[in-house]
Amino acid sequence: MNAPYDLRIASGGDQFPVSEERPLLSWKLPHAWREQYGYDLQFRIDGAGQVVENASSAEHLFVAWPLPPLRSRQSVAWRVRAYRDGKPSEWSSWHEFEAGLLDRDWSARWISPHEPDRSRAAYLLAGSVELRDDIAQARLYSTALGVYEAFVNGARVGTAELSPGWTSYGDTLHAQAADVTALLRGGVNDLEILLSDGWYRGSVGTWRKRNSWGATTAARLQLHVRYADGTEVMTGTGEGWASRRSGIRMADLMDGQTTNFTASPDFPCPVRVDAVTAPPIAWSPAPPVRRVERLAPRSVKQHGNGSWIVDFGQNASGWVTLTDLGPAGTRTVIEYGEHLDATGDLTTAHLDSRRPGEAAIPFAQRDEVISSGKPGEVFEPRHTVHGFRYARISRAVDTANVVMQVVHTDLRETATFACSDEDLNRLHEAAKWGFRGNAVDIPTDCPTRERLGWTGDYQIFAPTAARLYDVHGFSRKWLRSVRDDQLDDGRVVNSSPDANRLKTHDDPMANAITGSAGWGDAVVLVPWVLYETYGDAAVLAENWPAMRRWVEWALATARNARHPSRVERSAEPYPHEEFVWDGSFHWGEWLEPKKRAADGSLIDPVMSDPMAWYTADKGEVGTAYLFRSVHILASVADVLGHAEDTARYRGTAEKVRQAWQREFLDAEGRTKAGTQAGYVRALAFDLVPADRREKAARHLVDLIDAADGHLGTGFLSTADLLPVLADSGYPDVAYSVLHQRTSPSWLGMLDRGATTIWEDWDGVSDDGTATASLNHYSKGAVIRFLHTHTLGLKQAPGSAGWKSFIVEPVLNEAVTWASGTFDSPQGRIAVEWRVEGDVLRISVDVPGGSEALVRFPDGTAVRTGPGRFSQGLEIMNVHR
Repeated sequence: MNAPYDLRIASGGDQFPVSEERPLLSWKLPHAWREQYGYDLQFRIDGAGQVVENASSAEHLFVAWPLPPLRSRQSVAWRVRAYRDGKPSEWSSWHEFEAGLLDRDWSARWISPHEPDRSRAAYLLAGSVELRDDIAQARLYSTALGVYEAFVNGARVGTAELSPGWTSYGDTLHAQAADVTALLRGGVNDLEILLSDGWYRGSVGTWRKRNSWGATTAARLQLHVRYADGTEVMTGTGEGWASRRSGIRMADLMDGQTTNFTASPDFPCPVRVDAVTAPPIAWSPAPPVRRVERLAPRSVKQHGNGSWIVDFGQNASGWVTLTDLGPAGTRTVIEYGEHLDATGDLTTAHLDSRRPGEAAIPFAQRDEVISSGKPGEVFEPRHTVHGFRYARISRAVDTANVVMQVVHTDLRETATFACSDEDLNRLHEAAKWGFRGNAVDIPTDCPTRERLGWTGDYQIFAPTAARLYDVHGFSRKWLRSVRDDQLDDGRVVNSSPDANRLKTHDDPMANAITGSAGWGDAVVLVPWVLYETYGDAAVLAENWPAMRRWVEWALATARNARHPSRVERSAEPYPHEEFVWDGSFHWGEWLEPKKRAADGSLIDPVMSDPMAWYTADKGEVGTAYLFRSVHILASVADVLGHAEDTARYRGTAEKVRQAWQREFLDAEGRTKAGTQAGYVRALAFDLVPADRREKAARHLVDLIDAADGHLGTGFLSTADLLPVLADSGYPDVAYSVLHQRTSPSWLGMLDRGATTIWEDWDGVSDDGTATASLNHYSKGAVIRFLHTHTLGLKQAPGSAGWKSFIVEPVLNEAVTWASGTFDSPQGRIAVEWRVEGDVLRISVDVPGGSEALVRFPDGTAVRTGPGRFSQGLEIMNVHR
């Protein structure tokens, strides 16, 4: 095909892409092309006229909008042809999108329900509009402070769930657009909004905070109709709309939903108009949350207590849809969880929230429905979402009448992986499901106990997520909340959107634990991952001020605060201590494998001695992350053309590296803490001088040997453990750790029934007792190793947007073949290798816009451009 393809804009949308004023344009080059030297862009705006824009440029990813800013509701069709050697390609197919209703053009009013009590019910807000018969086109624009569904003449609008999504509502609110032409008719048309608390007012986080952004929910809707003769009418929410309590008598995203189909309709009351203050309306760059998959029960069994336990076979996020609700008045309770106790009953005790010295807050996810007995009645709790594999139902159900709806952001899958080792294939699937369950509009830590957008979790998993799925818009949306929540002094809060609202609300406890290395550094790493993966320099510019503020705060804190242990060592700081970040709070490595007490029980280092953990010296971690963030910031400055900042931050990064070496590394390559995590981090971040790298790697291997072949890493460094081992000359050790089956290990989790990755390495004990979350995706970042080393596909150093990549499988005798694909920004890359006898054959499909370097174990290297590459080579005496 001699034409560009896969045209897209950097925006989200439900039924169609919806943009802001200046969308960024991207396309892929014709399949056989290595590069382009120019392009023509052709536009149709509102179906009229054509505009041709010509540029002599090799860029085809995130190209700046070349025309005047779009106005509200304009429709755009565009296509492109590329040039090389002075000759044009064929024109691409047309790509269509629309501009959203921009904030300045909203005239509809904010309306809020009349609430006689705080029952946490969902409310129906209702209005109507009379229209002519000759409707040519209609668009509905809507949003809410709360979670909402819109209906036109009783039909639900769009396919998005949990709209408008979770943002830091004090600063950012997204709207949704829908084509409702087919739902309207001549005459009177009913418009309805079903509104519940959502994230805005409902329970949020570990401690179930309520009213984080406000005590009053509200919605806003605007309908634009164009008739066949070109005339237009508009209507929207405001005076004249009415509210009443719906049959959803309680709705909370965390606690669950209660629906009473027998409830008599309440008498409508006038809505309250403009009872809220809302931020400007914007349009999300992310795809929406949707019902993406249906899972039928694996089993339905009656438990001794009279309930029925449904096993869906997979831990995921979503809800249960139930049909056959029984005769009128039948009450059905559905409780959700990840685990069954020794009796086979549902238990959620491992998800209870605890503070040292305080009573636990019991965890529960519970839906309830009362049947009206009407034929065809269906219970689907769309105003809540749960993390679960099992459901406990209070009465008998037939397998045909119950289904799990898997609900999360509808991310486009971009990678496949398979190999000869089924254990590794199972691990890959479990890690993918773990991320899916935590991609519910934002990247959460777990879909159960907290559901918060922890910065540390996502900076760990982002490089893996960017291989598995197209997370460009999803990540940009979340980063907007990170920036919204950033404190005036530059600190990045632990999770965003920030339910504590620390930027505007004083909270001494939250303030004391804000600004941690490895967490706040997400504002630097995640944009850099997006740039490297997708070639988007605009995301760097978008986040540059926030990156700088974070790094400058960390540098100032390193300069002005010292850990007491260093003060005790010397009243006056040593010169290098200016760059040692040790005097403020850090979470540290977090969740390394727990030690066992004499009775065999696990010792929680935080709960057993909170003060000792809080005050421990974590300067090794802090300084390592300070180096990485300053180093990345220098690279960002270089990409953005900030020459002075590039030079300054490069120089500062080197001073931080030297300070880390002086404080935490000896002449024999030993780290001061002497942990697996410390060595992994030092080697992965390039903190160890070249003449001591081999020694440091050997110390790491010795620690693994001393642990009988087990890993000892925790939250921050586990993702880098296997790559560091393999790249340091110990691929056999990397695979041995990967294949370990006793705890702590990944396969040990699978052997104990895991279908997602656990928070604790010992998430389920030998006697079947669960601890902490059983769907905490960060440790699942190990599967990046399967792509970059087992399959052998990685982007070349210095490349962005996969213009150049390397194929270099790391062989092991346990794996005889591997295959996989990656839908890169340039096009689909396919890799397959197979060992047959003493011959290794590697095959690679290189897309247009890319070049590949294929390396064999004996050092043979072949460079190839777009097209198919296949070559075999004898691998005698090469470990496999």
